[in-house]
Amino acid sequence: MESLYLLIPLSVVLVFVIAVVFWKSVRSGQFDDLEGPGFKVLMDDDTPRSLPPDAATDEKKPGL
Repeated sequence: MESLYLLIPLSVVLVFVIAVVFWKSVRSGQFDDLEGPGFKVLMDDDTPRSLPPDAATDEKKPGL
């Protein structure tokens, strides 16, 4: 019976420590999507990029 007086508070402290470590790892980005960027590289993007509005009208000016 006396061992429960020690084990119950220790288990509560252990759960609290585990919760704090888990919360810090979630906040620091440890569980971010690691596979998504790899799949984005493999996705085929055939849409042409649009040029900025001034790039189409710029003419090469002769050097000074």
